Amino acid sequence: MSVFLARRLVALFLTLLGASLAVFLILEVLPGDPATVMLGIGAQEDSLAALRAQLGLDRPAWQRYLVWIWGWFQGDLGNSYAYDEPVIKIILERLRVSLPLALMAITLSTAIGLPLGVLAAARRNSLTDVSVMGFVQVGVAIPNFWFAILMILFFSVFLKVMPAGGFAGWDAGVWPAIKSLILPAVALALPQAAILARVTRSSVLEVMREDYVRTARAKGLTFAAALWRHAVRNALIPVVTIMGLQFSFLLAGTIIIENVFYLPGLGRLIFQAIAQRDVIVVKDVVVLLAGAVVLVNFIVDMSYALLDPRLRGGGHGQ
Repeated sequence: MSVFLARRLVALFLTLLGASLAVFLILEVLPGDPATVMLGIGAQEDSLAALRAQLGLDRPAWQRYLVWIWGWFQGDLGNSYAYDEPVIKIILERLRVSLPLALMAITLSTAIGLPLGVLAAARRNSLTDVSVMGFVQVGVAIPNFWFAILMILFFSVFLKVMPAGGFAGWDAGVWPAIKSLILPAVALALPQAAILARVTRSSVLEVMREDYVRTARAKGLTFAAALWRHAVRNALIPVVTIMGLQFSFLLAGTIIIENVFYLPGLGRLIFQAIAQRDVIVVKDVVVLLAGAVVLVNFIVDMSYALLDPRLRGGGHGQ
């Protein structure tokens, strides 16, 4: 287990380092100048040069990269060009929206997709199975932003029971804040629940065909007992992988949904930062989201060791 953990930690560090370098280089080659955006196209050259020096943009790229990375190790992510505030403060404020939204969405996705997938596998080729697969096809085919607009029209405009957008804020109370996130969470969760149901069904069906499951049935174990004691747990490895990827997507891929519902989260922040050419915010948020993806994948790898004891000794090429 220690070898398995050490390898994953090294891979995590190298992946984060590579992601930071890639983000920095991509933003370096993009056209545009933050100083020009901040002062306007009619600004004098000496004013632009003074602002570039103030922002550190006059230094070589490799120096700016090292300063940026060293700041991460110290917890200093720099100051936003557009907001003139510490980036860490801005990110923490936006995480108060994006993180609960992602957690609500992944909870809904798991609560819907996992039972539906097991149910469809347990009743293969029945009306239940066909109905679940029909839901899966619709969920995968419908874009979440279009589904979000439909929910706004129905629940906010027609029924007037849910807010159409905006965020009440946690200072207004837990329920008003959560109520502001319900429709966005459902819009994010249903397509992911459809994917999770499909993967769960396929994984459970594959495990149910294994010899040890047939042996358990031959020894007198009921179908339900064989399903829950053997099939579901052993089918969880690909399901956990999908869940990890889904949480990463829900945390990093909410730009459209947060703009549809006008939520002040990380997705909307990065959209605004790109429009304002606030390069430092873009770099920090993208690396943070990449780090979240890598960290979730690391947690998924650790869960493999819990689900499959053979991995704890570092075997099977791990």
